[in-house]
Amino acid sequence: MSVPALQLDGLRKSFGKTEIIRGVDLSIGKGERHAIIGPNGAGKSTLFNLITGRFPKSSGSIRLHGHDLEGMAPFEINRRGLSRSFQITNIFPRMTVFENVRCSLLWSQGYKYSFWNMVSRQRALTEGAEAILEQINLTARRDLPAGVLSYAEQRALEIGITIAGGADVIMLDEPTAGMSHSETDYIVDLIRKVTENKTLIMVEHDMGVVFGLADRISVLVYGEIIATDTPELVRGNARVQEAYLGAALEAEH
Repeated sequence: MSVPALQLDGLRKSFGKTEIIRGVDLSIGKGERHAIIGPNGAGKSTLFNLITGRFPKSSGSIRLHGHDLEGMAPFEINRRGLSRSFQITNIFPRMTVFENVRCSLLWSQGYKYSFWNMVSRQRALTEGAEAILEQINLTARRDLPAGVLSYAEQRALEIGITIAGGADVIMLDEPTAGMSHSETDYIVDLIRKVTENKTLIMVEHDMGVVFGLADRISVLVYGEIIATDTPELVRGNARVQEAYLGAALEAEH
């Protein structure tokens, strides 16, 4: 039996006396595209922050490829092979698109704290950045300041930054939030392409995106997962419809 890409057991998080995550058990297989959905305030962002080390857990365990992440800082978890994007676009707006991607490659290509290396002279680094720009369809924007890109292009750049370090588990927090239908289609195609043969875990409110991308869906309500199944079975789950899905689908029409 293969080791899951991500395994959560009895995960809990409290802020003072308020319990936000209430005993989450979840297993996500290697190469799976997994969506986490639920109403506002369900704890989805908190769950992401626990997995990526931004928040300390109150109890339970988090394992990445079988390795316990207990006590690890976010940068240590990233170096174990997990990378994430954020709800609010997180790029360097004054640096060029190319420089944003090149920075995200430095550690994975072994440069670390080598202050004496001129990165502009490192051919492998330049080629790696240009390959990612091509992958995210931003080669033509290479030399522009990242801050002048359109919203969808900035999200695409952030996805490029997320995958640049070579992580095999990619976590995307509401990647299509605030987008038009055409922008959403562009980002969904991009996500499908860049996460091929990787494990994708995403929080997303757009049910069209969720049902179009996910192999499995987990529904988080008030800090508890009430269902994990294929999109078809989640759609037909009476408890999910009552708690969330019916209202979410109606809101899109």
